[in-house]
Amino acid sequence: MAYEFITTETRGHVLIVTMNRPEVYNAVHAPMHNEMAQMWDDFAADPDLWVAVLTGAGDRAFSAGNDLKYTASGKGGSLPASGFAGLSNRFDLEKPIIAAVNGFAMGGGFETALSCDIILSANTATFALPEVKVGFFAAASGVQRVSRYIGRLAAQELLFTGRHVKADEALSLGLVNAVYPPQDLMGAALDKAEEIASVSPSAVKATKRVLNRMAELEQLPQSLEHSREVIADLSKTEDFREGVNAFVEKRTPNWVNR
Repeated sequence: MAYEFITTETRGHVLIVTMNRPEVYNAVHAPMHNEMAQMWDDFAADPDLWVAVLTGAGDRAFSAGNDLKYTASGKGGSLPASGFAGLSNRFDLEKPIIAAVNGFAMGGGFETALSCDIILSANTATFALPEVKVGFFAAASGVQRVSRYIGRLAAQELLFTGRHVKADEALSLGLVNAVYPPQDLMGAALDKAEEIASVSPSAVKATKRVLNRMAELEQLPQSLEHSREVIADLSKTEDFREGVNAFVEKRTPNWVNR
């Protein structure tokens, strides 16, 4: 499918998605939100795509977040049900997404990265949730996700001040998984995607299914009960049987995502 505000590329079982509005630092407006929502729907439905890598066009910005100029113009449009960039309210996607943050990630841009499963950063990247500086707050999951990922005390300082955080501090806080020179970032992201794609896609989906409901099932006994239900479903898949047989036969598994 052809898109206007993003580009996509497929490499084996990996989907590469690039937010493609470099003239506005990949800021997201209503048409782009809806385009990305459809793209993630298609990704979820495609049995041959197992992992995605999300990045921004150009070398300056992952995403500047909400396109305030577009919003102020009164052209209208609203977020899709799946939230900012089609991701922030999407809690049923069972395929991993790796954010390759190639430049600054501000406001909704940072929240988009936080809505991914793994965040890799260029050492030149900067992160912030600066909404309080313009009378908003990080309502596209920033409050919830940052406080869960790095703890409430550290999160409150970032959320209340809206200050910028450089890549090295983001790594020390636990906001990103790893930091690379800019020229190495996409290679590292694709290597990680291939590493994930080399294991059972059915098992990865089952793992993420449990992770997706952990906030809802806060009590450990409830979450463990859900895990038992998910592993029972997993045991009926072809990948489960293939994994066991490949181990016994001492060969590389042939995963089929079924």
